[in-house]
Amino acid sequence: MTATPAWAEHAIWWHVYPLGAVGAPIREADPCPGPRLRALLPWLDHLIGLGANGLLLGPVHASTSHGYDVVDHLRVDPRLGTDDDLDALLAACRERGIRVLMDGVFSHVGRDHPAVAAALQGGPGSPAADLLDIDWDADGGPAPRVFEGHDALVRLRHSSPAAVDLATEVMNHWLDRGIDGWRLDAAYSVPTDFWAATLPRVRERHPDAWFLGEVIHGDYPGFVTASTVDSVTQYELWKAIWSSLLDANFYELAHALGRHRQMLGTFVPQTFVGNHDVTRITTRLDAARTVLALTVLMTVAGIPSVYYGDEVGMTGLKEDRLGGDDAVRPALPTGPEGLGVDGEGAVLLDAHRALIAIRRRHPWLTTSRLDVAELTNTRLRYRSQGEDGHLEVELMLDPSPQALVRDADGCLLWRGPDGG
Repeated sequence: MTATPAWAEHAIWWHVYPLGAVGAPIREADPCPGPRLRALLPWLDHLIGLGANGLLLGPVHASTSHGYDVVDHLRVDPRLGTDDDLDALLAACRERGIRVLMDGVFSHVGRDHPAVAAALQGGPGSPAADLLDIDWDADGGPAPRVFEGHDALVRLRHSSPAAVDLATEVMNHWLDRGIDGWRLDAAYSVPTDFWAATLPRVRERHPDAWFLGEVIHGDYPGFVTASTVDSVTQYELWKAIWSSLLDANFYELAHALGRHRQMLGTFVPQTFVGNHDVTRITTRLDAARTVLALTVLMTVAGIPSVYYGDEVGMTGLKEDRLGGDDAVRPALPTGPEGLGVDGEGAVLLDAHRALIAIRRRHPWLTTSRLDVAELTNTRLRYRSQGEDGHLEVELMLDPSPQALVRDADGCLLWRGPDGG
């Protein structure tokens, strides 16, 4: 298993997409650039109140639209504010003992990044051309190679020392400023030897940093070993959780949990039931089944995150079109008091607090081993076992969704159809 920094093993992340959460314009000019990042300050106590202790912060670097088309890795996006505004957020997090993970985009840059024009003007051999992946023999003249067909996203030339130098400089710059680690966007699209060349250089200066790679499909343990990242996003488990609950097929979940257990021999996966790239869990499932999804998340091994708004039942459908992410990246009210939580939202908020509290009381869950004790399409019972204890978890869909969690001392959580 990779040597995860000790603090990361106890992290529970609250994942925020900043541009959306603070209501910044995404695809139009910003009439009033300002310190919008400070709008997250009132939410830090909400994070603590949930039981979380980490802020997984989506892209904050200067970009053209959605944050992943970066034009300057070393500058805060003007729509969010300035370095001073980010420093204020980091200081407020440190005061509360909140770790901060920053979203790093090193797969590509935005088409408007100054290096793109410089490369095309300077030609092969120019410093900018060394940084970017340019097809110098393309029909119609030199053309940048782009990320997954997105014309606005220009690939870095990852075989170049210049790209390694850029990523190393950027990561160290913000770690120096006080963040604790990096989520590496689209890490799966970058050769693993690029990460293997970059991350050790960063760890020389910041040995306690944690690196999370976004990986969707494939050989997760192999990617971790070859790249030297600490963890990857556990999309296999994410899909199995909501799909098994939607289709009443716990065999799918049991299979994914078996694969999840095997991964623990190499690394501790980063687990979730929602993030900025997928349909909201409470759009796929009703509130009762969402509680079961959360029960799995908080009672199996991994380093879990909660996507902002999921804790109160926000809904949003991801669509494959321009602006198709907007519904899952909404603005937050000015403070937690503006959530107006009642009904199913209140049930979900209570369930989040209760289940995160269970995880806090049983920190060994991060690296626990799971054994399935009973399995049908509509019933799953498993034991999560650690060196310092165990939990018995029972999930039922028939006659209605129910979750039961027990430790050696008895019942810790019971959630039936009425949320009680």
